[in-house]
Amino acid sequence: MSDLFSTHAPPEAQQRAAELRAQLQHHAHQYYVLDAPSIPDAEYDRLFQALQALEAQYPELLTPDSPTQRVIGKVLEGFASVRHAVPMLSIRTETDTTAGGAQAFDARVRRELALAEGEPSPAYAAELKFDGLALNLRYEHGVLVQAATRGDGESGEDVTQNIRTIGQIPLRLKGCEATVLEVRGEVYMRRDDFEALNERQRGLIAAGAKNEKTFVNPRNAAAGAVRQLDPAIAAKRPLSFYAYGLGEVQGWAVPPTHSGLLDALAALGLPVCEHRTVAASADELVAFHTRMGQQRDALPFDIDGVVYKVNERALQERLGFVSREPRWAVAHKYPAQEQMTRLLDIDIQVGRTGKLTPVAKLEPVFVGGTTVSNATLHNEDEARRKDVRVGDTVIVRRAGDVIPEVVGVVLEKRPAEVGDAFDLYKRLSGQCPVCASPIAREEGEADWRCTGGITCPAQRKQALLHFAGRRAMDIEGLGDKLVDQLVDAGIVRTLPDLYKLGFVHLATLERMGEKSANNLVAAIEASKQTTLGRFLFSLGIRHVGETTAKDTAKHFGDITRIMDARLEELLEVPDVGPVVAASLRQFFDQPHHREVVEQLVACGVTWPAIEPQASDAPRPLLGKTLVLTGTLPTLSRDEAKALIEAAGGKVSGSVSKKTSYVVAGEEAGSKLDKARELGIAVLDEAGLQALLAQGAAGGEGGVEGGGDAVVSG
Repeated sequence: MSDLFSTHAPPEAQQRAAELRAQLQHHAHQYYVLDAPSIPDAEYDRLFQALQALEAQYPELLTPDSPTQRVIGKVLEGFASVRHAVPMLSIRTETDTTAGGAQAFDARVRRELALAEGEPSPAYAAELKFDGLALNLRYEHGVLVQAATRGDGESGEDVTQNIRTIGQIPLRLKGCEATVLEVRGEVYMRRDDFEALNERQRGLIAAGAKNEKTFVNPRNAAAGAVRQLDPAIAAKRPLSFYAYGLGEVQGWAVPPTHSGLLDALAALGLPVCEHRTVAASADELVAFHTRMGQQRDALPFDIDGVVYKVNERALQERLGFVSREPRWAVAHKYPAQEQMTRLLDIDIQVGRTGKLTPVAKLEPVFVGGTTVSNATLHNEDEARRKDVRVGDTVIVRRAGDVIPEVVGVVLEKRPAEVGDAFDLYKRLSGQCPVCASPIAREEGEADWRCTGGITCPAQRKQALLHFAGRRAMDIEGLGDKLVDQLVDAGIVRTLPDLYKLGFVHLATLERMGEKSANNLVAAIEASKQTTLGRFLFSLGIRHVGETTAKDTAKHFGDITRIMDARLEELLEVPDVGPVVAASLRQFFDQPHHREVVEQLVACGVTWPAIEPQASDAPRPLLGKTLVLTGTLPTLSRDEAKALIEAAGGKVSGSVSKKTSYVVAGEEAGSKLDKARELGIAVLDEAGLQALLAQGAAGGEGGVEGGGDAVVSG
């Protein structure tokens, strides 16, 4: 007899089966009990299938406690155990993620039902396979009395108090007085809720909270919330639920089809997913699988496949079960969105805006339908939080067209010799890898950036597009495609190169006719006549917007004075705070930036002279922030704003602890209420005028609306 049908397992097969059982039990414990999966689902599936194959080849290896013979799980300490009246069994997974998976299921069902060739297939109910946590809801006389997790399939955990916090789950069913109705479904977390939860968790961690963590994926977060011992904490973690089946039933007429059952559950007030259909053939199953695969990334929640079930309950009973799985249902998965691979190195890429992004260089791995060899690590903080090191085995995720990312490290596979914790500044020796300019990270920001700006080749295209923009130098006709050609061809390397372009250069470019070339040359020439504010804005200095550029130009009146201004002088400009002032100073401290400005002026860029503001002019509101609300007796909103800014103050649209005064007129609304709540001084129009006239920095006392200079909040 060949080894394929051998009944005696050699020692190496026995050892391999024991290893596989141990690995599967370990990873199942991580996944189901600790809610901390250490490998992707696809890797677990591969181990499971390897054990199945060994047990099929050598039946003596099949043990009662094999993961292939039971649903793996364990009741957590702290929760009462619940014995399921009807076992919560899993369904078979079809490993073929192509159309063949649906066709194979249809062929098996036809064979089990002994259908002749040409005889139609039975109807199938097709629905989504949610990536969440299976749940059993027990209703008695229409009232929710218990909620339990699947656990090991025979017994689960009583999580009733936590499940009561899910608004989607009705505490009483509509129009149902059944003695017992157990509804089964999936608890999951929407992607937007997951992102909001992780953002909140990061805030708690940053604030020094202990025992807090971020979650790897929505399934992990949902499972952790359901198993949270404190219902008050569970209530803060947004969960959702979809019903899809039944457990024990007493005193309720079960519909004869699965599709009818879902309709009936929806009528009882239970949430049922709208993405479902009834298919009459394998081709229609394939069509559903394809359609949902195309929509997968647009869904508000994660799925990892679809589920097919024979629709008629009578046929389900006829088909029955094999081992731990029903013959009448199958899960048809999509290509895995997560896979394991090895991290070979970490490169640093410079983006169009100067942002420095660490990129993982990987051993090529097939994930999400394509081969991936690079994945983003987002920023230094994320790389450190995940403790990603060169040499690690990492989990890579790719969903649809989303850029592949490293979502975690498999610490148990970390080699003895592994790289140091990632340090972007140290890795680059403090310099941009493209232009060698210093790199910087502002306080409170996650990203490091190249300070090279307009002179950094990696930022060249973005700098040119910004420079030519309508609100900057306004060079009509210089758009994305043309900038790509000019830069890629090496014709334009710096901003002054634009003013050296002629018809001959442009005529060599693709799709550039004579008329277009002449028009662009004319637009470039016309842009030389500009304003100092536009010119300053066109340089693309970080944090310097259009209004700030105009105010800075008006204040100094000359580009040389701006470039040479000390930090404290820049802070005298209306609406320029420490961050903007530091950005201006940092930009003009780079010799190559000053050289670009000088070359542009040498090319003929000019602007009308501006008389700078007198530096000794009284500015009683310098450093103060005011908020305007309501209608003032004589001043319009714009007039009041102009007076405040001329006095050195800043006008904000919202009230905060940083607000110095609130100027309130008739029909003042919530901003006035907010000022009173925060204890911020309130002025009427007369009080504002008096403050400006007196050159006062503040005051107290007075009666609201009575014309006093300052009204306390």
